[in-house]
Amino acid sequence: MIKINVIVEDRTWLKFIKHPENYLKRKIKKIQNDKFFGKNKYSLNLKLSGAKEIQLLNKRFRKKNKSTDILSFPNQTKIKLKILIKSNPEIYLGDIIINLKKINSLSKNLFKRHFDILWIHGLVHLFGYDHKKYNDYKKMNIIEKKLIKKLN
Repeated sequence: MIKINVIVEDRTWLKFIKHPENYLKRKIKKIQNDKFFGKNKYSLNLKLSGAKEIQLLNKRFRKKNKSTDILSFPNQTKIKLKILIKSNPEIYLGDIIINLKKINSLSKNLFKRHFDILWIHGLVHLFGYDHKKYNDYKKMNIIEKKLIKKLN
């Protein structure tokens, strides 16, 4: 089971997704039984922000003074998470922040599709995956594509 706490920092999000928490709950129901998640209960925070806030966070934590589409802050390393999965039935994964300005689209359907790709990407990051090396990118991409396919 995956529990997501949605924080709407930029109210403009509500023009594109009226009830983001309900939207994400419906999407999570479609993926949470995937073997990737196992039997554990997971929780995470997802903050829907704008360009200014995400730029400040990017500068503070990644030393990059620019806006980006998404930031993920895992609560633990991939190795520590594997240990927790074996011993803890409930695990807090971390935080995801998504920038509205990077996915702003005239079409609600395209907006939601891009949003889904981003939050899935962030979720996989919370499980300790990254894309710094090509082989890591391929592994992460396979997981993302499988989960995104289940959303449709």
